[in-house]
Amino acid sequence: MNLILLTRNDVDDAGLARVRDPRRLAHLRQVHRARQGDVMTLGLENGPLGRGQLVSLTDDEACFDVSGLDQAPPAALPVHLVLALPRPRMLARSIEHATALGVKRITLLHSRRVEKSYWQSPELDPAKIHQHLVLGLEQARDTALPVVDTARGFRPFVEDRLPSLLEGRRGLLAHPGMANACPRGLTEPVTLLVGPEGGFIEWEVEQMLAAGCEGIHLGERILRVETAVTALLSRLF
Repeated sequence: MNLILLTRNDVDDAGLARVRDPRRLAHLRQVHRARQGDVMTLGLENGPLGRGQLVSLTDDEACFDVSGLDQAPPAALPVHLVLALPRPRMLARSIEHATALGVKRITLLHSRRVEKSYWQSPELDPAKIHQHLVLGLEQARDTALPVVDTARGFRPFVEDRLPSLLEGRRGLLAHPGMANACPRGLTEPVTLLVGPEGGFIEWEVEQMLAAGCEGIHLGERILRVETAVTALLSRLF
């Protein structure tokens, strides 16, 4: 936790933030070994960040002065990540890594090789998704919460949603065997599509290419989804 991320509900009218949940309190004590008077990096969810003093620390509450939060969060990546729904454990890591790298829009997509049971996973509960987003923000010292949505039908997504996602954006389909290597150092807005384990099936690839996406690859090696996402984002931006 490189930043203590606060919610609006943590902050009172006196400009003090009161942290009471066990996870953050345990981290303050066990990792930061926090003591009264320490100055730490704080951030307000979807707001500014900065340095704030720990006014008091008890078994049940940490109280911070947040009057000095005056910095903007890091710049977001200009990318909308469309990710074929991974297996639950991989989903959690992928969301945290993408969030830490600065992705602010994520769409979880169904495709032929996505197991239908994955859509019943507790990891898709909004509270669990939020938890993984927060972990990514805390890691990267960011406060801007990403937006995550789902597309549970591949054909409706390609026909109805993908065209609008490509308006004013460069569509990149990351898939093994594509003709072009992943580009580097982009500054333009991008819609990046990443398949599931085993990749998209041939028909799905054809549909996305026909919609205006460019096929790209990361070389001969086949990577796990969370590794591929991290490698793609690092190379693209």
